[in-house]
Amino acid sequence: MADNIDARSGDHIVIDVKARLKENLSGNLAMSPNSSIFKVPTILSRHRLQAYQPNAFSIGPFHHNEKQLKPTEKIKFKYLLDLTSRLSDPNYNPNPTDRDTALSNLTEAIHKVRNEAREYYAGPIPVEADKFVEVLVLDGCFIIELFRKKEYKSLKGENDPIFSMSCLLQFLSHDLILLENQIPWMVLEILFNLTITSIDDVQKPLVDLAIKFFGAVFSTTQPSTDRLRSIQSKHILDLLRNSLVLASQIKQDHFAGKLEQMRSATRLDDFGIKFKKDENAESILDIKFNAKGELMIPPLLIQETTETVFRNLISLEQCCLDYEPKITSYAVLLDNLINTKDDMELLCKSEAISKWLNVEEATKSFNNLYIDTYLKESFYLKLTRDVDKYCHDRWHRYLKALMREHFKHPWAAISVFAASILLFLSLLQTVFTIMGYYKA
Repeated sequence: MADNIDARSGDHIVIDVKARLKENLSGNLAMSPNSSIFKVPTILSRHRLQAYQPNAFSIGPFHHNEKQLKPTEKIKFKYLLDLTSRLSDPNYNPNPTDRDTALSNLTEAIHKVRNEAREYYAGPIPVEADKFVEVLVLDGCFIIELFRKKEYKSLKGENDPIFSMSCLLQFLSHDLILLENQIPWMVLEILFNLTITSIDDVQKPLVDLAIKFFGAVFSTTQPSTDRLRSIQSKHILDLLRNSLVLASQIKQDHFAGKLEQMRSATRLDDFGIKFKKDENAESILDIKFNAKGELMIPPLLIQETTETVFRNLISLEQCCLDYEPKITSYAVLLDNLINTKDDMELLCKSEAISKWLNVEEATKSFNNLYIDTYLKESFYLKLTRDVDKYCHDRWHRYLKALMREHFKHPWAAISVFAASILLFLSLLQTVFTIMGYYKA
């Protein structure tokens, strides 16, 4: 039944609705090209919520002031105190300034760029403008002081909870790579440059300190920072993505097309494909297949943060403008290869994968990694097709089947070899018999 609204009240409703719509349309609705820090969409986070939520430390405004994260705020303030105290110490700073002045300088510098920093965040920020600046200063100084203390042992206090309690460092390694838990890289650089002291005598750039901190997140080999210094990453998670993408040759294998699934590692093994560790690759993304039937895989380290970092990198590529799905393509490929613990054990045996987790947990890290993820193009399409073509070659399939069925045991190999000799001798005897018959 229709509501009983007279014409006059109806006119007022139309006017109010029109005014509200007009007000919303008057703002800037365009997404900033810097927009790269998001609340992860529910369709992605619902499968593994803990991979997107901080365990102990809030970084940036999205999780600020959450009850379960408040206990570690004291640590962040202690790091800020350590940093500003060093700026006022003539043993570290040739031009010392008192702590209050140092803090004012840091706050003023970030206040000047607050609007630019705001553009990195998509959606509403749950703090006021002044509080936003405070969060950036506190969290930014905490991060750069963390990186410095990891690099320079002399800066670590005896009772520093992060470096004396292994669980806190593990929590931080998780929390700093979350898409929702980022602050703009430009903020970190401003704070870093304003707080350089004599401890930075070798003048290590912020990029180097960050990569050193996260050095073993993907591999036991630390990535080069040469290319990373020449570009402007948007935040820490983006820096980690760039460390893989910039060092990779994956662009040469970019073929847009229908997504095709790679067989699992054990299935490929049945077709005679071998898995080899490629120690010369500069990026884990550079998986190759050669004419010998070898899948060359740069070594990947699977540890506690592996699933988290890949899920957040996938979300970054899904949510940001003009991000090619290179990490997503890699995750899909690994998910295809690893279906069961037998697949994982096969790849570990080849040393293409090393793990700190047990086999079942390591396998689960890649299972269902990209559910509800849209992948319009695969950067491993040619690789998949080359492997598939090799598998359809009957010779390789039959040769592998022969080896699997008849050469499992050394005595079986000897038996087949002996039977072959006997068969050859029998044929030879038959030939001589026939030749003797015709001569007679």
